[in-house]
Amino acid sequence: MNSLVIDSVRKNAERFGHDPATLLSFIEVETGGLGFDSATGKLIIQFEPAWFKKKAPFAPSGLWSVNRVERQTAEWIAFNDAFSKNPEAAMESTSIGIGQIMGLHFKRLGFSNVQLMWHDAEVGIDNQIVQLCKFIETDNRLKSALKARDWNMVATIYNGAGYKALATKYNREPYDQSLAKAFTKYSSN
Repeated sequence: MNSLVIDSVRKNAERFGHDPATLLSFIEVETGGLGFDSATGKLIIQFEPAWFKKKAPFAPSGLWSVNRVERQTAEWIAFNDAFSKNPEAAMESTSIGIGQIMGLHFKRLGFSNVQLMWHDAEVGIDNQIVQLCKFIETDNRLKSALKARDWNMVATIYNGAGYKALATKYNREPYDQSLAKAFTKYSSN
């Protein structure tokens, strides 16, 4: 993780009362410490077709409806297709930035609309880390699980109860194990 991210995490962890190693671990596992795509400079996104269908049930099918977890170029193609059909629903149905917070949480973070949340995240990494800290602050279960370093509960809250089955399906390390390893790394520094 680069020094800009580490410095911002330390500053904001202190501001919000979080353990820096815990916050760094969470960020590393969620996005590898990236808030912007190094190839394009665009915000890192994960467009969620199932959420878009809930938010825009009558939107015609298109490139958005066949999206899976993809490289950023494919994510942006799906997002742009959904955006052309319903901009607000597309933005609310997409996880953004270093914390991968879904746009539908804009009010929870103190924004009056989803566009303001996106614009704030596009300003820079520091804003994205502040958004993540606010997200944690507004979820007592997540905040408690992070404080207790209950990695299974963190993974369940953030990625759903089926996170281990998905890891097995895609031959990946389960989220809770990745968090534990990252915490060991950052707590020893």
